This record gives sequence, C-alpha cells and structure tokens, in this order.
Amino acid sequence: MEVIAEMETEKIMETVNMITNENLDVRTITMSISLLDCIDSDSDTACRKIYNKITTKVRDLVKVGQQIEAEYGIPITNKRVTVTPIAIVAAASHDKDYVKYAKTLDRAAHTIGIDFIGGYSALVQKGFQQGDHTLLNSLPEALAETELVCASVNVGSTRSGINMDAVAQMGEVIVDASKRDVMTNAKMVVFCNAVEDNPFMAGGFQGISEPDVVINVGVSGPGVVKAALEKVKGQSMDVVAETIKKTAFKVTRMGQLVGTLAAQKLHTQFGIVDLSLAPTPAVGDSVAQILEEIGLESVGTHGTTAALALLNDAVKKGGIMACSHVGGLSGAFIPVSEDAGMIDAVTAGHLNIDKLEAMTAVCSVGLDMIAIPGDTPATTISAMIADEAAIGMINNKTTAVRVIPVPGKDVGDIVEFGGLLGHAPVMSVNQASSAEMIQRGGTIPAPIHSFKN
Repeated sequence: MEVIAEMETEKIMETVNMITNENLDVRTITMSISLLDCIDSDSDTACRKIYNKITTKVRDLVKVGQQIEAEYGIPITNKRVTVTPIAIVAAASHDKDYVKYAKTLDRAAHTIGIDFIGGYSALVQKGFQQGDHTLLNSLPEALAETELVCASVNVGSTRSGINMDAVAQMGEVIVDASKRDVMTNAKMVVFCNAVEDNPFMAGGFQGISEPDVVINVGVSGPGVVKAALEKVKGQSMDVVAETIKKTAFKVTRMGQLVGTLAAQKLHTQFGIVDLSLAPTPAVGDSVAQILEEIGLESVGTHGTTAALALLNDAVKKGGIMACSHVGGLSGAFIPVSEDAGMIDAVTAGHLNIDKLEAMTAVCSVGLDMIAIPGDTPATTISAMIADEAAIGMINNKTTAVRVIPVPGKDVGDIVEFGGLLGHAPVMSVNQASSAEMIQRGGTIPAPIHSFKN
C-alpha cells in the first residue's frame, strides 16, 4: 500500500510540475448547443429564443470552470460556446442579412461572461442555399460589429469536392473584412472537412448530429511535450515517438477529468477531448520548439514536415489510449502569430508560406494566423484557400485558412494582435496571379477515394 501511495504522490507531483513549470492547461471547456429548436420565420422571435436558450443553458459554465480550477488546481484558460451554424438557423426568416443574429450571439456571450462564441457559420461544400448566401454576404459587417462572435465557412470535403464559387467569395470577404477591422479575420476560418465537435476557436460550431447540449474539452501542452523530449536527447526516433505518446496520454487524462467533472456539475453530456497542441506566445509553449527539440536547427528547414508528422501521429496515439472519446482536431496546431518559435523562424527567414503549406499536409489544421500584406488581391487569398482545401480533400483530413491581410503593412512589418493571438511578421505571398483560375468558379470534383461505402 505504501508503494502505491508513493506512486500516486509521484504522479500528482508530476502533474503539478507540468502545470507550474511547463505551461500545461486546459485550453477550453466549450459548451455546444443546438439552436434548431429556436428556428422561427420571424427573426426577432428567433433571436429572442436564441438569447434565452444560450443564457439559460450556459449560465453556470464560467462558475463551474472556476470551481474546477479552484478544487483541482488545473488552469482552464477559456470558457466558450458553440452553436448550430447560423446559416441553417436563420434561413427560415428570409432576412436580407443576418447581422442581427450575430449581435444576439455577442450579447448572450457578454451576458454569461464567456470568452468566445462560435457558430456564425455556413456549410457550403456542395453548393449554396439562400441562407448561405445571406450569411457569407454579411460576414464582414457581422464580425466587425461584434466582439466575441467567431465565424467559419466549410468550402469543401472529401465526399463533395471543393465549391470554387465559395472559395472565390471568401477571398473577397477576407479583403472586405480587413478594411473594416484588422482583427476581424482573426475570428474567421475557412475549412475543408470541418468537424462537428471542435471546441477551439475560431472554427468551432455545433454539428447537426451533435446532442442538444454537450461539453467538449480542448487540452494543450506543447511545453510538457518539449520538456519530456529534453530527457531523451540523442535517442532514436522510436524513443521520441514513444515519449510523445506517453506524454499525450497524461495530458489527455487530465482533459477527460475536467470534461467529466464539468458535465456532471452542469447536468449535461460529456462529448470529446480534443488533444491539440495549441501554442501560445508564452516562452516554452511552442510547437515549433518541440520540432527543434527533435533535432531541427530551426523550424522550416528540411525535415520539418517529417518531424511534424511524427509529432501529430504520436499525440493522437497517446490521446486515444487515454480517453474513450477523443475528437475535434486532435494533433498539433501551427499558427504563426501564436507560437514564439514560429515567429522567430519567420523573422530569421527559415519559414515561409510555401513550407507552412507543406506542413499542413500532416498537421491538425492549416495556414493559421498568418499576417500578409494588406494589398494582397482577393483572388490570391482565394487561391491559398483552394490549395489548402485540396490538401484536405485529397488526404481526407481537416484543413483551414485563417490569414490576416493588414492594410498599410508590407513584408517584414510586425503586427501586434495581443493576448493569446500574439504578434506576427507580415509574410510574403507569391506575386504571380491566380485570378483566371479563381474566376472560373464551379466545382473541383471529389477524388476517386471519396466513393467508398
């Protein structure tokens, strides 16, 4: 019994050290809420139902998160909400724009004290319905006039191909939004193969196959993984993979504990743990530095994609062993502005957009939080979206684009976003035009392997 007690004490102290010294945290507990029962042909009535449902169901989320933090000493950085894509919910109203719905979500989010609310979204991978057109047209205004609302648009999937008309429009939306407020595009993601249970922002929304209310948890721990790898310097890649798996297991167990507790206290269902190594600008909380610990002088050099592939796979293997319900985007995120190591690599000239695109073939998402010159044409941004969507479609994985055109800024300038969004050097984009391709519109057909049944 004494040996068992000693082992348990050792595990507890190990977790405490991860939290205190290695930036381990629960990045978010996210309550996912269906708004299908709020649909009404009168938009005022629908918005009232939406506000009432969110503020009723989520009223204790922040309090419960704070209780878990106090009782267990586990930092929970964000408390968030996702809802049914508003393009679906608002379609019955026949309103000419959906800004009213965005403002309702924002007001509800402020009332309950959460950090962000996701779901100002549309799923247009196979074509548009009228509500989708309305939502996409309203995106720049809706995001510029709200503070906590996040948006996403799914433009492609392995099963359906890529909606190039939507891709073309999203390039224009991003340019329009950048002229209103540079931070607007930090709250908007363009997806291929978007998942329904993503607790992370800005791409979170409540999938239509999800329960009425469910708790999803996003755990992060780049610093913990880096610290573990420091202990196996010079050892083989097999040892590196095994070390990452074991570390991911420990981190995911903590996420399951928090999710289970939150669901019990909120009298709702526990959904999934998303073990995504989501970095922050904090020292020692960087995915890039994990890759460098594996043996790269700088992220972006040759070998980066291989190291990232190993990391992403090992994280998923360890997480799946630790939790019966792993989901979301579990793996490794590579946002530029939110990762101190990525920023250093870009500044030193070792990392560019072309290499980042290659890395997205093996990581969790895609081109994320990348500042680009403010005069970048909409068609070039659309082409970047098309490239990422193609990687996702062909490889049957989620990919995304969240780029930030910064008016008045050029390559090498530094843009401050603040908070978890950090800062970013403006990166160069290819100057050759993609306009003729983007202007074709239509659909890039689904790949042959999409027809598996």
